[in-house]
Amino acid sequence: MRNKNKIVMIVERTASEFVIRFPLTTDSERMQDMIDYLRYKELTAGYSVAQSEVDSLAQTINREWWKQNQSKFE
Repeated sequence: MRNKNKIVMIVERTASEFVIRFPLTTDSERMQDMIDYLRYKELTAGYSVAQSEVDSLAQTINREWWKQNQSKFE
């Protein structure tokens, strides 16, 4: 579907699911980022976590990542 010379996504709702269509010209990396985000939202729906716990986990992950990748930057 074109809208002012732009190709846009099409969202359909059936009796059992949502169907989202994108043209093949859509950047696959952006598409994967969106799919990952939607999956994250699905997995975390209904969970409540304090921001301090999120920050602590992020620091731990960053610290471990740096340990594993530091040599690549030296």
